[in-house]
Amino acid sequence: MNPSGKRTGQAGEEAAARHLERLGWTVAERNCRLPSGEIDIIAIDGGCLVVVEVKTRRSGKFGSPFEAVDLRKQRRLAAAALEYLTAHGLEMPLRFDVAAVFAEKDSFRVELLRNAFDCGGLD
Repeated sequence: MNPSGKRTGQAGEEAAARHLERLGWTVAERNCRLPSGEIDIIAIDGGCLVVVEVKTRRSGKFGSPFEAVDLRKQRRLAAAALEYLTAHGLEMPLRFDVAAVFAEKDSFRVELLRNAFDCGGLD
């Protein structure tokens, strides 16, 4: 990723985290690195641990941000989430959401897809 793209991605993650906090969620961790992969945002929504994959786009040139979370990415996120739960000794419901962040001039628009996928069928 080029430096400009990296800055856009970081700004998109920041916008997504602010959006989740406005919804009343607790952002527990950001950019959580685990041996099986990185989780952009780990949040708590009620009693549920939510793994949020953030995809930021400046245009539709590369398709929908939601489409970018393909089966391969879903498998990595599921493995990382299970690793996170185990490492922290957590037993709680787990959900996978995708935050699509659209960079628009001087602002960011966030669309959240809750329950974007289920890790039950990914093994």
